[in-house]
Amino acid sequence: MNSPFLSSLKEHMWTRRYAKRTIESYLYWIKYFINFNNKRHPLSCHNAEVEFFLNYLSNVKNVAPRTQSLALNALSYLYKDYFNQPLSCDLQFNKCRVQPNLPTVLTKSEVKLLLEAIPVQNRLACQLMYASGLRLMEVVRLRIQDIDFNYCSIQVWHGKGGKHRRTTLAKELFYSLKEQIKLANCLFQRDIRNPSYHGVYLPFALARKYPNAPKEFNWHYLFPATRLSIDPEVNKVRRHHLHETVLRKAIHKASNSLQLNKRITCHTLRHSFATHLLQRGADIRTVQEQLGHTDVRTTQIYTHVIEHGANGVRSPLSDLS
Repeated sequence: MNSPFLSSLKEHMWTRRYAKRTIESYLYWIKYFINFNNKRHPLSCHNAEVEFFLNYLSNVKNVAPRTQSLALNALSYLYKDYFNQPLSCDLQFNKCRVQPNLPTVLTKSEVKLLLEAIPVQNRLACQLMYASGLRLMEVVRLRIQDIDFNYCSIQVWHGKGGKHRRTTLAKELFYSLKEQIKLANCLFQRDIRNPSYHGVYLPFALARKYPNAPKEFNWHYLFPATRLSIDPEVNKVRRHHLHETVLRKAIHKASNSLQLNKRITCHTLRHSFATHLLQRGADIRTVQEQLGHTDVRTTQIYTHVIEHGANGVRSPLSDLS
């Protein structure tokens, strides 16, 4: 971080336990805001400059609503938490608006075809996204100790919004998971004999609270990276988790080979998990807990997929025959 100001801001967010990706996103938009205002110090700017910047993103750059919202959140943090000069609650700017899309959902047969088309080395991680409704980053960040075979569940720590939850684990995956744990253990045994190896990354103060944990197997990632790397925060050799782009590319390639004519991403498997649970008669509150949604209205979008399709409304064309 070249700028002392941005370095200080980064440290401010880090001490408040903001996620690494959130810190990177906030710094990007704050730096963008500074450059937009001809590199004026943000203390010399406030509501008017923020409104002008948000209008620019909407009217000129035509960014997506979530992008504009992220930029606003970054600037709100800057002025409220860092400068202690909160922005006005009634900022006047042109808000980006788009109609929310219904999620893409695969049929059960399509899910089966997709999972079978994914290479064996990446299949288990993709199966977990469908079997347990996990997000992409939740899958790659799983630790060995997060798999609970006794209670057929997976513990998800620091999911979206920093929330923790338990979600179901399919017994059909027990064998594959145990084989994956053996593979991870082979890498662990090799790493632990390496004198330059400093153990696995632990978030926040866990490494200080449990000083031996970074070199304990249970804390290591279920899906480890194929090679060691340098942790840029502390300049130490570690083995990180599998990079998420590996799974994205695997699913993209598999969906293209099947020619399903649907826009399929990793999140499509999570959408399909929720929809298939509801189709099977699961209570919406149960699905909400499995997905980790704060508001049940977020979960209700999957009921729209069911009710507005062939399962809900009979087409008048059917009455003509």
